[in-house]
Amino acid sequence: MEPRVCLVVGMGRGIGLSVARRFGREEYKLGLLARNELSLQNYAGALELDGCTVKTFPADVTRTPQLVSAIREVEKQLGSIGVLIYNAHAFQGSRASELSLEALEETLKVNLYGALVTAQLVIPGMLSRRKGTLLFTGGGLALNPHPDRAALSIGKASLRALVGALSKELYHEGIHVATVTIAGQVRRNTSFDPDLIAEKFWDLHSQPPGRWKTEVIYQG
Repeated sequence: MEPRVCLVVGMGRGIGLSVARRFGREEYKLGLLARNELSLQNYAGALELDGCTVKTFPADVTRTPQLVSAIREVEKQLGSIGVLIYNAHAFQGSRASELSLEALEETLKVNLYGALVTAQLVIPGMLSRRKGTLLFTGGGLALNPHPDRAALSIGKASLRALVGALSKELYHEGIHVATVTIAGQVRRNTSFDPDLIAEKFWDLHSQPPGRWKTEVIYQG
């Protein structure tokens, strides 16, 4: 039986909340992970009002021991993770010609390294069951870099490559790996409303084996 536990890493009031609510509607137990414990409690309260089963796990994705501990606690409290949503990101406004290695490194710790470590932590359990879904929040900057957002453009392009590599590696192991690449600014009550984007995450997860897509480019 599929483990009906969805872990959202990088929980926030936009895509994170909408995706969590979408999976919660399908009776997934929700694990919410982010740095700010108070914000997590507020999100959990909103989701519980919708009838969702929710647990919160404060942790910083750039601190691997915290991340390991939090994910092990998710498994202990909720059960095996069937779906991972990696939604964390870090922004550094700078042109590539002026971007320091230190600033780039700080953003990559969230935009790329955190995604890799989180995936590596949940993959073994999925391999043992030969079933699971790893979904990542991508960005249109991976396809069309912005000169004033060089670090985020590099991070999203690197994340897209990571997703492609994991997808090819794990496809025949029963694990679906994909990204929703969002080519626009997320804002409620627009064509980039996070509730609309959340449907694309659910659609990817719901695809039957043999018809899996690695990427959905959301253009509103």
